Amino acid sequence: MTRRLDGKVAMITGAARGQGRGHALRLAEEGADLILVDICQNIDTLAYSLGSEDELAETAAQVEKLGRRVVTAQADTRDAAALREAVERGTSELGGLDILVANAGVGMAHPSTSQEQAFRDQLEINTIGAWNTVHAAAPKIIEGGKGGAVVVISSVMGLSGKIGSPTGGAEGYVAAKHALLGLSRAWTRWLGPHNIRVNSIHTTGVRTPLLINDAVKKVHTKPPTTGAEVGHILDVTMLDVSDVTGAVSWLVSDEARYVTGIALPIDAGFTTP
Repeated sequence: MTRRLDGKVAMITGAARGQGRGHALRLAEEGADLILVDICQNIDTLAYSLGSEDELAETAAQVEKLGRRVVTAQADTRDAAALREAVERGTSELGGLDILVANAGVGMAHPSTSQEQAFRDQLEINTIGAWNTVHAAAPKIIEGGKGGAVVVISSVMGLSGKIGSPTGGAEGYVAAKHALLGLSRAWTRWLGPHNIRVNSIHTTGVRTPLLINDAVKKVHTKPPTTGAEVGHILDVTMLDVSDVTGAVSWLVSDEARYVTGIALPIDAGFTTP
């Protein structure tokens, strides 16, 4: 594998498992040192368990096996001060920051959660959490004076409203992901003069614990067997993490040095008109 990111430092949120771990390992393989952040505790209003301290430590261990330096931090993206502290500690140890992957996000609400709370959680975690992340990390990338790249991991629901029966959680998810698209475009204008590129990725369902969990299985008792059943043009029901990591690594590399402000669907055709 090419080492397009030698000498770079990248920060990834939601790094304990799932997409976050996949992005971390891919960027490490390409030469980046890493600041890995995860909440490492559950949120009572969600229907499934979140990443743990042990899982974050395992991600870090796998990064170290690839010969890269790594700093980990337990932080809730809703806590702006905790994120700033993670950035300060990570950049102090690793010598700066070049890349940010704002990956942390949540899905299904617990059945006992009120519609109002489920809606609010989606906005607070998926939108405000990303805002906090970018505003904690971007000043350090600016400070480095070398430019850089930000990738915001969003969803096809940031480009579509195909949610089926509306609930507070589902509507909140759509609202939160659409907000990320608008923010990404605003950040492109803010950070562009500093030669920092901002792009968003909009995936269809990805095979991670956010979707592969007991709560989802209880709701969807008959998993789809064809892509068409989930609105895909290509005959695949769900993506693998590796289907997304390649796009992330390209967007943060110099091969994409003039790519900014795009909303990249990785969706098997879900959003195609």
